[in-house]
Amino acid sequence: MKILMIINGSAYGMDSTYNAIRLAGSLSKRDGVEVTIFLMGDGVTAAMANQKTPDGYYKLDRMLTVVVQHGGIIECCGTCMDARGISDAMLMEGAARSTMEALTNATLAADKVLVF
Repeated sequence: MKILMIINGSAYGMDSTYNAIRLAGSLSKRDGVEVTIFLMGDGVTAAMANQKTPDGYYKLDRMLTVVVQHGGIIECCGTCMDARGISDAMLMEGAARSTMEALTNATLAADKVLVF
């Protein structure tokens, strides 16, 4: 089963982004499930590498690594990255700049699309 998750919310301050990434990690561990995450809007900030958060606070880049380790794909809207001054070099390993065309293709290929 192919699952596409589109995440729009900011990296921190929105429970929906945190919970979406938690769900993605859990789904990615299931046999026969292929997870693609497409980060849009402020969601692209979740894939920034080396996030510094207070002790005991979750780190979304580490949480996204679980998805990558289980064969998942992390794509970031290039237009959204540019609007926020985020370069390709600022992304975590396993995340990549992407396009609306790639999102269109992933949407059409997915069995389920979840939007957060």
